[in-house]
Amino acid sequence: MERWAGKVAVITGASAGIGAAIARNLVKQGMIVAGFARRVEKIKEIADTLENSSGKLHPVECDITKEEDVIATFVWVKNNLGPIGVLVNSAGITKESSLIDWQSVFNVNILGLCLCTREAVRMMRETAIEDAVIIHVNSLAGERVPFVPGFSVYPASKRAVTGLAQSLRHELAGTCIRVTNISPGLVATDFMASYSTFSAEAMAAMPTLDPDDVATAVIYVLSNPPHVLVQDVVLRPLGESW
Repeated sequence: MERWAGKVAVITGASAGIGAAIARNLVKQGMIVAGFARRVEKIKEIADTLENSSGKLHPVECDITKEEDVIATFVWVKNNLGPIGVLVNSAGITKESSLIDWQSVFNVNILGLCLCTREAVRMMRETAIEDAVIIHVNSLAGERVPFVPGFSVYPASKRAVTGLAQSLRHELAGTCIRVTNISPGLVATDFMASYSTFSAEAMAAMPTLDPDDVATAVIYVLSNPPHVLVQDVVLRPLGESW
């Protein structure tokens, strides 16, 4: 990870859960991290705990479903922090039932990811950066759909991310930009509270990953030399049955 010290990473969904864990770990590795989220005060709280780290976390307010927000925040990062070497698309939501809920899931999980990826790729190409990585935090639900009532359109949104990653690899052939999909199983975050099916008691009985497990996978991907593409990483808690 030494070569990434002082380099800039953008992480979406950095205010909580997996995104927050990735932000913390990359800052501890010496990276300059722009943490994107709507709840920017949460990122400020995380940044305060990292003051003695070798890197730095910059809280950046951004609604990734709004194109003007995404464009403006990427320009801010470029002008204030420097060329972007890493993008981690970690923002994701899940909701049940209504059409508005379904639209929200697709707007964040797919279109928001596309907007951030487009701007990152544009800047990576403009600055002719020699080593760049884009990581999509996907889901095992995008690989195999579990028998979970209420999962609704979430697995479909994550299957789309898998396809988008492959398309992006084709589009970036011949460049130095690598694209990796990380697909974890159930992770112990507040994310699953969105489902009425999962009570606190039910969650406690299930094997889960920790957000830091996913962050460790991100560090593994970045630790590989520039000529090595880690295409897909699948993480499952031991004992997970689906």
